[in-house]
Amino acid sequence: MFRRLGWLLSQRSLSTKRLSNVEQPEPAAPVMNKQLNMDAVHEVAIYVHRFHNLDLFAKGWYKIKITMRWENNVNCYSGIPARVVQYEAPETGSDNLCRVWRIDDSDNSFSTPPFRIKYARQDVFLSIMISFYLSFGGYEGQSPSAVILRFELMYSPVSDVRSDLHASLGQCAAAVHEFRIPPKALLGLHSYCPVYFDASHAVLVDTSVHISLLRAGLWTPQLKVPSDSLASEGAHRHSEESALSNKVKLNKALIAARDILLEDLRTMSKGIDQTIDWTEITSKSDSYYSTLLVDMEIKDEIEGDSQPVSLENLSKSFQSLGNQLLYLWNKFLAFHRENKMMIMEFLHNSWANDRRAEWSIWMVYSRVEMPHRYLSSRTSFHGSFLRRSLSIRRSKDDPVQTASTRAELQRRGIAHMRINSCSLQDMHLFGDPLCAPIVIVERMTNIIRSTSVNSYFNPFGEKTKYPLVNGSRSTMKFSTISPQQNQHVLRVVVFVHGFQGHHLDLRLVRNQWLLIDPHVEFLMSASNEDRTSGDFRGMGRRLAQEVVNFLEKKIIKSSKSGSPKNIKLSFVGHSIGNIIIRAALTEEIMKPYLRYLHTYVSMSGPHLGYMYSSNSVFNSGLWLFKTLNGSQCIHQLTFTDDPELENTFIYSLSKKKTLEKFRNVILLSSPQDGYVPYHSARIEQCSAAYMDNSKRGKIFLEMLNNCLDQLRAPADHRDIMRCDVNFNTSSYAKSLSTLIGRTAHIELLESDTFLKFIMWSFPEMFL
Repeated sequence: MFRRLGWLLSQRSLSTKRLSNVEQPEPAAPVMNKQLNMDAVHEVAIYVHRFHNLDLFAKGWYKIKITMRWENNVNCYSGIPARVVQYEAPETGSDNLCRVWRIDDSDNSFSTPPFRIKYARQDVFLSIMISFYLSFGGYEGQSPSAVILRFELMYSPVSDVRSDLHASLGQCAAAVHEFRIPPKALLGLHSYCPVYFDASHAVLVDTSVHISLLRAGLWTPQLKVPSDSLASEGAHRHSEESALSNKVKLNKALIAARDILLEDLRTMSKGIDQTIDWTEITSKSDSYYSTLLVDMEIKDEIEGDSQPVSLENLSKSFQSLGNQLLYLWNKFLAFHRENKMMIMEFLHNSWANDRRAEWSIWMVYSRVEMPHRYLSSRTSFHGSFLRRSLSIRRSKDDPVQTASTRAELQRRGIAHMRINSCSLQDMHLFGDPLCAPIVIVERMTNIIRSTSVNSYFNPFGEKTKYPLVNGSRSTMKFSTISPQQNQHVLRVVVFVHGFQGHHLDLRLVRNQWLLIDPHVEFLMSASNEDRTSGDFRGMGRRLAQEVVNFLEKKIIKSSKSGSPKNIKLSFVGHSIGNIIIRAALTEEIMKPYLRYLHTYVSMSGPHLGYMYSSNSVFNSGLWLFKTLNGSQCIHQLTFTDDPELENTFIYSLSKKKTLEKFRNVILLSSPQDGYVPYHSARIEQCSAAYMDNSKRGKIFLEMLNNCLDQLRAPADHRDIMRCDVNFNTSSYAKSLSTLIGRTAHIELLESDTFLKFIMWSFPEMFL
């Protein structure tokens, strides 16, 4: 009771406009008309904080266009822009931001002020709140519909500020990102909403969405007298009962909306450690005690359905709840304006910590024990050779087929799944859930140094906090996963492309990494561009020199603001780029930096070479390529670079300690990738090697043991994961690339969905 009194809204008497020369009658007792109409409206407030350019290809002028519509009405934009609040004035003298926003009545759209993008990682602070009104239709006998929130990126290549800038930006959208607001969320929602658009227009628009149900109006319509009252008496009575039922539903919705808003306000206030001033309400609570009691009685009457609800009580409840909601909503808007940065941080952290749960339908988790050292090729293939998994898997099955079957079973489950969520849903994923890739995660634990079950199944540990804001205009810097640990830490990530690749091949991985850690320094290696056909030793030397030069520059730059207390050096490689990385780590000039190695992400890397490759078409192409071109790296990958297998490069590399210094190792593979043997990318045993009792089988076994010994090496903390990515191939065209497995090999570079799943589910590996 006391809690309700603390939140009681003062019932202000509303004075109506009166004519000055007309005598006013004495106020009469209200007469409740049986046809009393009540109406409500959803207010959806969208706060657009910052536009961060990750990787836009074109310079020029951009703007964000926002519209809203009901999900079941594609052609009608039902959301009506209601009010716009500019939180901060644009920087004076800036020629990168036009100060004029726009509302277009033709499609009920709102457009932010246009802004000019000149360079990568540029920040544009928009700091604007736009509210849309959506009519409440959930009580009119129809099933409630979800709402589609649509963001469009509009672009114009003009370089100067013109009077018709909005018109030049309004031709067609360069990219679109949509979100679905479920029906339940329309009663109340406060959520971070990251707008990315697509891989070709990689940006981050920091936005938050705030929703509440508000009272719209209360009036008495004019009644029409039917010509045949007797004939229509039954229909009229049914209409009255239906109208009464709708009014009850509306009041129930208002009660739920009020409770949600109260709870969310309390949660946000506590989360950002800022109190909300309720003095005005509590000081007047005594005078409105009776109103609160009526409201509580009506709530019990409505929810209990023990007796008919009177129109008078419904009206009082509607008025009381409407006033309370309006007051609380305005209180929230004022609170948000005063604490916009802290609220954005709080919502962002809540969103990030919920990613694993939200995206779990596309991920399959298991915990496996790292196998003992393989002793000989005659050791039981069903025994100590294979890892013992918590998931059900028969070792006699083909690993490629097993992985594909597990992914297909998960996809079938998604097809029959009914996603019932109250959270904001990204339509890139939830628009067609079957198109998203399935990721099978095997987190490996050392038998000697076993990771606890709790630490595995809760990868976040404590609630993780993520950096969010760049730029000098931010009023505060968001903390990382461990502020004390990451203070003055130089974090560097090196991205290495594959065979005949480009230095920007791994830009999607870089972009996702920047979203998790905006302060990371990255090197897109170009030292071996157009030179990937030579000896791996030469490629490794060039990469090592490039990395050392980059680190020296960054250390000097970082020392100007105080010497870094630590360095975290991570590597990401695709295909043979992983062999180049391991070759570089064996170079003498890299030795001083080996103690700083942090995370290694191997994307389909042939760590065990192409021995026992089962793709006959691809093997024929390899033979033809090395015969005609004499490519040294192909000879090394196929173990034909030396007559003695013990002297081949891949075998020699396996004996070098290149993996044991990393604290986190992620081995990405795909059973659909025919370019790299599945077992080679995962560093595991294969059935063909098990059946081979020749010297070739012995050499393979030694290579495998050498690599696994490095992963088993004692360490204070080490996480090792194998991640299988299974793409939905139903949309793939039948071609030679699909047949030989090239499509999936390249899809690892051209899709970032599986990267989101992995990186946001295990963010501690990337910080």
